Amino acid sequence: MESTSSLSHWDYLGLLILRPVLAMLFVFSFISIGWFLAWKLVLVHVSLVQEIFGPRKDPTKPKPLTLRISRIYDTIDPRYFTPAGINSSRSAAD
Repeated sequence: MESTSSLSHWDYLGLLILRPVLAMLFVFSFISIGWFLAWKLVLVHVSLVQEIFGPRKDPTKPKPLTLRISRIYDTIDPRYFTPAGINSSRSAAD
C-alpha cells in the first residue's frame, strides 16, 4: 500500500507565507519590547542619547515658597560670624 501525502494549497500557504511572517512578527515584537524597556530604564539617562534626541520637554516646576526661618538666615550677614559661632570680627572692630 502506497500512502501519498500531498499538501493542499492552504497548507502551502501556511508553510511558505504565514509561518515566516508570524516568525518575523514575533522577532520584531520581541526586539521592540526590549528596546522600549531599555529606553525607559537606561537610555533616557545617557547624555549622548539626550543630545541626539534633544532636550526634555518637562514642564518647569514653580519655585517653592520660602519659610520664615530661611528668610531669617538670609538676612544674617555672614561677615560677622565665624564657623565656631564667635563674633570675633565685631569685637575686634569695636
